[in-house]
Amino acid sequence: MASSCQNLIAALKDCLMRSDCVKKQGNLPSDCLKNHVQDLPEECQSLRKATFECKRGMLDMRKRFRGNIVGSQFEYTPERKTEETTVPNT
Repeated sequence: MASSCQNLIAALKDCLMRSDCVKKQGNLPSDCLKNHVQDLPEECQSLRKATFECKRGMLDMRKRFRGNIVGSQFEYTPERKTEETTVPNT
């Protein structure tokens, strides 16, 4: 997979794992993408479309000279849960 789409794919994976389709309904992320698209949040649906456009742009000969604009301008930083740990004072 080209590096221009990696950030979009990582964001889509993270969004799917946080969605109710996976968490509450217990479906696989791939099953949510194929059969339960309407149940996904707007963010996941937008990322799904952007990922598709990015992959399609890699095959488009007109964009090979100009570069794949869809995925190259997207930056993704994963949301990390901060867990507070208490250290007992000794």
